[in-house]
Amino acid sequence: MRREDIEFDSEGTRIRGWLYRPENTNRDTPAVVLAGGWCYVRELVMPYYAEEFAKAGIAALVFDYRNFGVSDGDIRQHIDPTAQIRDYQNALSFLERTNGIDADRLGAWGISYSGGHVLVLAATDPRVKAVVSQIPVTDGYRNMRRIHGTMGYRKLWQAILEDRQLRFDDPSKRTYLPHASVTPDQELSSWPFPETRTTFAALQQTEAPLYQNSSTMESVDLLLNYDVNPFAVRIYDTPTLMVVAEGDDLTLWDLEIETYNRIPTEKKKLVVLPHTSHMTLYSDQSKLAVAAAHAASWFTAELNPEIQ
Repeated sequence: MRREDIEFDSEGTRIRGWLYRPENTNRDTPAVVLAGGWCYVRELVMPYYAEEFAKAGIAALVFDYRNFGVSDGDIRQHIDPTAQIRDYQNALSFLERTNGIDADRLGAWGISYSGGHVLVLAATDPRVKAVVSQIPVTDGYRNMRRIHGTMGYRKLWQAILEDRQLRFDDPSKRTYLPHASVTPDQELSSWPFPETRTTFAALQQTEAPLYQNSSTMESVDLLLNYDVNPFAVRIYDTPTLMVVAEGDDLTLWDLEIETYNRIPTEKKKLVVLPHTSHMTLYSDQSKLAVAAAHAASWFTAELNPEIQ
């Protein structure tokens, strides 16, 4: 396996990442694009999957979205899901023009927020020949209503409205809030789960120093309009694997399975990982290994079947 530093343009913004290439091949190889979830940087979990794919003979492109990590972007820590999906699309365009990559065998992998993004790609980008969606956000509105509860949701809406007024008065100003908090009853955050804060804090200290526990308030505003279900019903022929954590109450496994059941293609598979939570897919190497094995197997079957 070889890892190369790469960069490409996405709507005028420079995006940077790593391209993992399989060793000992003298032919063009399939490739998968990987990007992360809420506030992620490229060092978080994704290299583990990229290495597994490369071992299976599949190149893997891991990148930081605009506004995050080593990529450019004027509004730091701002999460616009439409813009992030365009970054995925431009990563695919980059791979199409990269030597040693088979442009007819491209896939997309996503986790949490990006798990929803890749379902949109499966519905809207015919270059994507297979996707793996792990513990995806599928309906931002219902997700936020349930995880914040009635009183927390009132506070969230008040903060969003205050931010709208701030940006109206001065478009250069932004309100920020934590990704997560260890005291969600005292501190408003996007995802009010103590285990999310502690898990990412630990990863920040070890493998992802560029991670920041912060996003713009407008990011949450945009999340409330995020819904992949109208796109899921358009996935007619793209092989789609969805990996769900049993009992996931962060991105809500019942909503994930509901979305899976909307996908009309027969080329789909649902894997429910037992005794697993949303956050243990980041903190527990044994859980991560199981999920990565499922993803590598899926992409091998769909993009590289001759080596099975």
